[in-house]
Amino acid sequence: MRVAETRAVNRALRKAYGIGICSVEEIGSFTGPLEPSPRSKKVPQPAVLTEANGNGHRLRDRLCLIIRQHNLDGSLVKLYAADYCGTKELREATREQIKEFINHLAEYAQNDREGLLRHLNSYHEKQQEGAA
Repeated sequence: MRVAETRAVNRALRKAYGIGICSVEEIGSFTGPLEPSPRSKKVPQPAVLTEANGNGHRLRDRLCLIIRQHNLDGSLVKLYAADYCGTKELREATREQIKEFINHLAEYAQNDREGLLRHLNSYHEKQQEGAA
């Protein structure tokens, strides 16, 4: 029971902070002999910089990193992403569209953060108008 709780806490923290790698507890136990791997001397790279594994974690991690670095509102970024991709909801967008959006967002945040914040706030105003 304690291991399950530890795994759940680790998974929640990993998802909350956008970390693409799992904890040792999530992997499970290993009963075979431990032999040093020739690759074990490499310094581990952050998940954001590792090769994409086809399941979208790298893109999500990069997006979360941009949101945290530039202190952006995640829900407004999601609305902006759907609008940028030309879809009603973000889940309808293709991987390529999302990849293009993330590149655009990173460049926009780097070059004109204030302009990006104004643009994101326009989505907040649209939300309030729609709710009224």
